Order: sequence, then C-alpha cells, then structure tokens
Amino acid sequence: MIHILPLLLVTALGADTSLEAGYQDMYNLRFEAAHAAFQNYEREHADDPMGPVSDAAAYLFFEFERLNVLRSDFLTSDKSFLSQRRLDADPNVKRDFEAALAHSQALSEALLKKQPEARNALLADVLRIALHADYMAAIEKENWQALSEIKQARSLADALVKRYPDCYDAYLAMGVENYLLSQKMAPVRFFLRMTGAQTDKQEGLVKLRLVAEKGQYLKPYAKILLAIAALRDGKRQEAIELLKQLAAEFPGNGLFQDEIKKLS
Repeated sequence: MIHILPLLLVTALGADTSLEAGYQDMYNLRFEAAHAAFQNYEREHADDPMGPVSDAAAYLFFEFERLNVLRSDFLTSDKSFLSQRRLDADPNVKRDFEAALAHSQALSEALLKKQPEARNALLADVLRIALHADYMAAIEKENWQALSEIKQARSLADALVKRYPDCYDAYLAMGVENYLLSQKMAPVRFFLRMTGAQTDKQEGLVKLRLVAEKGQYLKPYAKILLAIAALRDGKRQEAIELLKQLAAEFPGNGLFQDEIKKLS
C-alpha cells in the first residue's frame, strides 16, 4: 500500500521560512536540517500543531529513504508491493515519530476546543492520520488498519477542501486512495467500495495531477507518485520527465538521478 503525505498549510504559513526550509531539506534528504527547521518553527509557534506534525513527516521520510520504500523497483513490483513482510524499522525513529504525532494531536485538540474550524488544527489532523497510515502500510504491513486510516484522512481532506478550496495539497489524500485501491483485483475493489473506500483510477490520477500542478508543499510528492503510476502503466518517458523535474529541483536527492539512470 503506497503512502500518503497530505500536508495542508494555510496561506499565512506558506510565507514562514522555517517550514519552507524544512520541506526543501526533507526532499533533499537533509534530514537533520529539516528537523532543525521544523523544531525552530515549533519554538516560535508553540501552539501550532503543524510544527510537530511536519517534524513527524521528516522522521517518516527518513525511514522511507533508509528502507528504499520510494524506489521504483519496490513500488512497481507487485511482489514487493504486496509483500506482507514487515520492514526492519528503526525503533528510535519510530519512538520519535509517534511522539511528534502525539504532540501534534494534543495541540490540535486544544486549538479546536477554542476554534472549532481552526484551519491549522484540521490540516494537522489530516496529515497526522495519513502519516500514521503510511507507517502502518509501508513499514508495519498492517494494511487493514492503514486502509481505515487512509479512508479517515481522505474523508477529512474532502471536507477540508469544501471549506477551503484553495488547499490544493489536500487532494493528494483523495488521489492516493483512488489510485492505490484501483490497483487491486476486481473482487477486492468491490469489497473496498462496500466499506466506503474510493477506487477510481482516473479520478485518482486527476487529483494527483492537480497537486503536482498547484500544490505547495506536496507538489514534489505528487510528482513522485505520478512517476510511479506512469511506470506501472508502462509510460517510461512520462516517468523520466517527472523525475528530471524533481532532480533539477532537489539536486541533493540522489533517488531521482538513480531512477533516471535505470530508465534511460
């Protein structure tokens, strides 16, 4: 089960240099710098749940890189994609990841008590649930728990874009659920739809492309997922073009150059 990182930030946060720098560092695989930036944001915005949930994203992305989860041979091979073997997680990273999620949840709950429609709190909740689903699916291989959480994150994201339609990154949650579950066999898709899951491949790709075009912090991640989708559909040149864009934007991330070399 592919993962999702539906990070949704308010316009005011978009100008914050700590968050901007943190996500740039994360995509460039400079994880210590990313944590420093996110933790600096936490110190300056102690009541904002977006600080710790962003820090949790960096812990998860570190594990994805360490365990090669984002490599095309892992995600395009059905044998690897459907494997139920748990990956060798780092217990210290897992501890810090879960602590950051818990901190974000506590801040979110406190903010929502005062402001029931507080955008940052709602956004942080979507991301927190999606990040945990990512960990459960990609590392722990607890796919049914992950499915439940993915549906929950998608539902929250759907409500969020109805309220705040300019949150383009929110569409990643909907895109991933639709595309990911569309890859299952027909009987499985039927069962998933009966549980309330969304399994429309084309709808999923439309949402991913929207994020890749207009997203703020999730634009690179949407491009990664679109490149993987292109490879699974045999569209090598489309995948190469997306990877070239990513390689140019994030020269510190050798993943993109490595994938280009494999495909060229």
